[in-house]
Formats: sequence, structure tokens, C-alpha cells
Amino acid sequence: MAHCSGLLILLLLQLLLRSPSSAARNRCVAAAEACTADARCQRLRAQYVAQCLGPAASGGCAQDRCRRALRRFFARGPQALTHALLFCPCASPACAERRRQTFVPACAFSGPGSAPPSCLAPLDTCEHSRVCRPRLLAFQASCAPVPSTPDGCPRDQAPRCLRAYAGLVGVPQAPPLPPTTLTT
Repeated sequence: MAHCSGLLILLLLQLLLRSPSSAARNRCVAAAEACTADARCQRLRAQYVAQCLGPAASGGCAQDRCRRALRRFFARGPQALTHALLFCPCASPACAERRRQTFVPACAFSGPGSAPPSCLAPLDTCEHSRVCRPRLLAFQASCAPVPSTPDGCPRDQAPRCLRAYAGLVGVPQAPPLPPTTLTT
């Protein structure tokens, strides 16, 4: 049954991304619509939005809850849909900013005060965290460049690397967002 629902999700996503109505629009919008159409994806997305974006607007933010909700979205949501949202190419700065605010919300990654923390403080925190450390190690192992390939990326490791990259969303050592325009 899980295999059939996975195929159904992929089919739905392909239809939305290739439909004439979404061709004229942003592929990120089509990915968001596909997530909304899937009950599990929508429920998990609503949970992290409530934890990360709702409280931040009113001045309160439970950083640990926000990060946990982000991790839960990528761990339990349909991979085809969560990855479509995370890796969709943006055609405009407004789209890129919406994507950044969605997956790197200030609530989850801001430090005390108005200045963002340096990259070394989250790395130190991550190395001592039972949640973050294994995810960081998996990312480093799965996404390490290979000198023997022309572009440094082994083709057979791409799916594993994408999963490991998505696994870092919601931990102190969050990855940089993928480029807003993807090349093939």
C-alpha cells in the first residue's frame, strides 16, 4: 500500500508540474499545491507553519519546537512532495525569499539579539547534539565530492545525498538553500 501511495504522489506531482496552468506559474507554487492536495503533507506542513511562522509574527518563538516540526515534515512527509518543495527552482526574488522563509525561518535559526549567529556556533552545537550530529555525519558521508568524477558528484549517490541534505533542515547546522535556479 505504501508503494502504491508513493506512486500516486509522484503521478500527482508530475501532473501538477507539467499541467498548462502551472507551466505559466512558478514550479514552487505547483509543488505547494501538490503538498496541499496530500493530507499527510498538508498536515505536517501546517504543523511547522504553526510552530515556526505563526509565533514568530506575534513575537514569540519556541525554537526547539519549530526545529522539531521542520524535521518531522521532512522525516514523515511524502519524500517526492517534500523534496519538490525544497528543491523547486524559483524564477523571481520574491519566490526565493518565500522559499527561504519557509525552510529557514528566523524562529528556527536566529540567535539572541538582532545579529545572526556565526556559522561556528551552530556547528559546535550540532557536533554535541544527539539529533544533529548523526544527520551532519550522514550529510558529510553521502554528499562528499568524489575526485574521480568530472563534476565531483557520483550519480548513484544523488538520491542519498538529497535525503541527507533534507535531513539537515531543522537542526542548528542548517544547510544553505539550494540555488533558486537549477541547471540540468
